[in-house]
Amino acid sequence: MCIRDREYRLWVREVRPGGAVEVEYFNPRPIRVGEARTDAAGGRRILRVELRDENYPGSTYTLAYDPEGDRLAGEYYQAVQGVTIPVVFLREK
Repeated sequence: MCIRDREYRLWVREVRPGGAVEVEYFNPRPIRVGEARTDAAGGRRILRVELRDENYPGSTYTLAYDPEGDRLAGEYYQAVQGVTIPVVFLREK
C-alpha cells in the first residue's frame, strides 16, 4: 500500500505477526526508518513510525487508519524542531 501526504510517501510493505511493520518513507527521497509498529487502541488500528536519518533523529509518525476514507491520519512529531504537525496520508490508486 502506498500512501502519500503531498510529496511525502509512506510505503507499507508488510505487517508481521506481533505488530512489526515493514515501511519505507520518502520525502521525496528515501529517509531511513528505524522502527515501525502497529497495534489496536480504542478500537482503531494505530501505526507508529520512527525515523532515524540525518535531520530526522527521533522524529515520529503516529497514524490511525480510517477505513471509510481509506487513509492514515494523525500526527508527525519533528524532533529537531520539537513541533507536532497534523498529517493525512491518502492511498494511491
